[in-house]
Amino acid sequence: MERFTVIAGPCVIENEEICFEVAEAIASLQENFPDVRFVFKSSFDKANRSSIHSFRGKGIDYGLKVLEKIKKDYNLPVLTDIHETHQAEIVADVVDIIQIPAFLSRQTDLILAAAQTGKEVNEKGQFLAPWDTKNIVEKLKFGGAKKFYLTERGVSFGYNNLVVDFRSLPIMRQYAPVIYDATHSVQLPERQGSSSGGQRGLFILCKGSYFSRYRRSIF
Repeated sequence: MERFTVIAGPCVIENEEICFEVAEAIASLQENFPDVRFVFKSSFDKANRSSIHSFRGKGIDYGLKVLEKIKKDYNLPVLTDIHETHQAEIVADVVDIIQIPAFLSRQTDLILAAAQTGKEVNEKGQFLAPWDTKNIVEKLKFGGAKKFYLTERGVSFGYNNLVVDFRSLPIMRQYAPVIYDATHSVQLPERQGSSSGGQRGLFILCKGSYFSRYRRSIF
């Protein structure tokens, strides 16, 4: 059984100051909970923003410099996502875990590129049934990935809504360790027209319920 893992960080890399402040907080948690693996996560580019006018990030060069510094100065493993196959090899020089964006979780070439780096890989789209994630795992194994995770982030339930079916956890655990994404589970995709919304008030309830009932079942 692997260590219980917490992945946390800003959705996108806006600037060094915010990232370093969050990384420092995560590092302090690592000191207090040495049995838990804490991973810093942030994206150098969010290519799936709803609006052409939305902030996407400052790009791969700037983003990787920030992630590299966090990894070195705070002794934290780092995670970021990729959107194109050529980015896999570039980010592999810095990050510990490569994430495939949810909407790209069936893109075979992208999955194989991530797997072939030898890094850990994490992914699952909100449009996939839990039993269909076995196809993702087969692609990762075919690409040579040795360590990978599947993420439960809710499933599309009608328009602009995500709902978590906790039965998916034991189903997906047949194929790979599972990570539960509490923030996306209360997201309302595209609800605000040009951006996604959410139910912030439910986040604590969602997270608290999960940790009390499922902490021992993820890894």
